[in-house]
Amino acid sequence: MRYFKGIDLSTLDEMEKLGACYYDNGQKKDILEIVSSYDVDTIRIRIWNDPKSTDGKSYGAGNNDPDTSLKIAKEVTEAGLGVLLNFHYSDFWADPGKQIKPKAWMDLDKEELAKAVYDFTCNELMRYRDANVRVNMIQIGNELTNGLLWPDGKTPSYKNIRDFVSAGLKAAHSIFPSVPLMIHLDNGGNNELYRTWFDNYFANDGAPFDVIGMSYYPFWHGSLEELSFNMKDIAERYGKDIVIAEVSMGFTMEDYASYEKLPANERKGYATKPSLAEKVEYPMTKQGQADFTLDLLNRIKAVPDKKGRGFFWWEGGWIPVPGSGWATQASLEYMNDPGPCGNEWANQALFDYDGNVLPALRVIRDFKP
Repeated sequence: MRYFKGIDLSTLDEMEKLGACYYDNGQKKDILEIVSSYDVDTIRIRIWNDPKSTDGKSYGAGNNDPDTSLKIAKEVTEAGLGVLLNFHYSDFWADPGKQIKPKAWMDLDKEELAKAVYDFTCNELMRYRDANVRVNMIQIGNELTNGLLWPDGKTPSYKNIRDFVSAGLKAAHSIFPSVPLMIHLDNGGNNELYRTWFDNYFANDGAPFDVIGMSYYPFWHGSLEELSFNMKDIAERYGKDIVIAEVSMGFTMEDYASYEKLPANERKGYATKPSLAEKVEYPMTKQGQADFTLDLLNRIKAVPDKKGRGFFWWEGGWIPVPGSGWATQASLEYMNDPGPCGNEWANQALFDYDGNVLPALRVIRDFKP
């Protein structure tokens, strides 16, 4: 399998509409042109089922409904880059803390849910195939640590998890038989978690797949040494390629309230609170971000038998432009989340608050896997 140098740019369409600007050496350029020139080859794009309320209000965070995500994928393909398609099987964020069934699937039983996963995956992938999108990888579910399609597929209901994930994998293989397929968990430093999850998946005869994807955020997911141990152990234990499907590292702890232009009570601020930043092995500076990136890439390269097959920097272009945040009032109500909204990720991007390329992109460009 190829090596992936990737970035998640799921908010691309929203950022373009809001007027986000990006610069390389002082020259304003399209972000896809910039990242391509820094040797990025694949863009990760999430797909939500129906990210709006029943009365049509957007949930925000890129509004990655099927049409929006397909539009981004076409743009990415036209720019000469490939796509990792990331099915969430939810109307909004799916992660270890929430895996909410799509509104249209709420009353389905487990057999009907498996069929819905199969049909949705097939139907969407046929659209990508017919649009000649350059699909480099397909991810079935997002951060499935605690399952998917709750409550039916919540751990420890591993047989239901197997059925839902297998339905997506089989659907993807039927449309793109030669494209690598990924199963993705979070907490890349937690070896016990990965062993428990995949032992159960294989014991229940889950459908074949190619890649184990890991999220690794150094402020949440343990040390780089713990990540290295887990990558090596999991690759050897299950014979799968490893991709860091989500990663980021801060380049500053300076606030960006003046960029967001939101009242204090309406912005959540960055996810990396000072207490979390203190846990990270590198300082949250531009050079610290670059040094972390090189360390990470070397650790992926060190996975035995060349099974470390790349990474995707999560939302590397999500700079703090007014109007783009992780949620809206409608999605807070949908998730039963107290909020507030705003951008939590701007200090984790690969561009500074003004849209200028950061040194970490040069590390990515110059790294030889």
